[in-house]
Amino acid sequence: MSTPAATIPTPVPTPAHQAPTARSLTVNALRAERIKLTTLRSLWITPLLALLLTAGVTTLTGAILHGADHNLTDDPSVGIFYGLNFGQAALVCFGILLIGQEFNTRMIDVSLTAVPRRGRLYGAKLATGALVALPVGALGTAGGLAGYAATVPGAWDGPALARSVIAGVIYQMLLVVLCLGATALLGNLTAAMGLLVPTVFLLSPLLSGVPGVRRLVQFLPDRAGQYALRYVDDPQVDYGHWTGLLIMALWTALAAYGGLRAVRRTK
Repeated sequence: MSTPAATIPTPVPTPAHQAPTARSLTVNALRAERIKLTTLRSLWITPLLALLLTAGVTTLTGAILHGADHNLTDDPSVGIFYGLNFGQAALVCFGILLIGQEFNTRMIDVSLTAVPRRGRLYGAKLATGALVALPVGALGTAGGLAGYAATVPGAWDGPALARSVIAGVIYQMLLVVLCLGATALLGNLTAAMGLLVPTVFLLSPLLSGVPGVRRLVQFLPDRAGQYALRYVDDPQVDYGHWTGLLIMALWTALAAYGGLRAVRRTK
């Protein structure tokens, strides 16, 4: 009498044998960007510098002007965000460095080996920049408002205060994402630094005072975004405050999309 052949049980897949899900891969990509942020000095020091400049310069300016010059208080938002004129230069550098230094050192090849899906890698960098810029923008705006209001009367007045503060936080986040996308589009750290920092810090503010080109300069992303911070209307600006922030958001979306296309073509 023959013995029936033993059946071999089908192995049950264990978590170790299961393919990683899209969610776990995205979480790993975000974790890798967080590690880079906390270990590379150039990445964590630039948002910290932006925070100190935005709040510190505003507070110092308010203390110096208190009782001596009230030109800035005609529109208190000019004084509240005066430090942002300097802090945003550090934010621009932060957005550039998030991806630009990987292009120049070719570490982008290592990153693409660890995260082969280019869109996932790029999205993790965008998310990291935005998530860092939001608290930096919130703390810088709050610090500047508190410091300026403590020395110059009238900073808390006006129904536009809430809009100005909210727009100030969003502006700084959009600026970082915009610069990151533009750097990815350029594919070069040096080119991005040479183009974006002078444009935001010097060229755009100077051109906004030139009558012949002011009508065009007002639609640049930083000019449009900063108009959302103002308390009062400017008859020489062709759009409203929230529309200015929307214009900047459209520029940011365009830069982010262009950066994505460039990263996907990276060899």
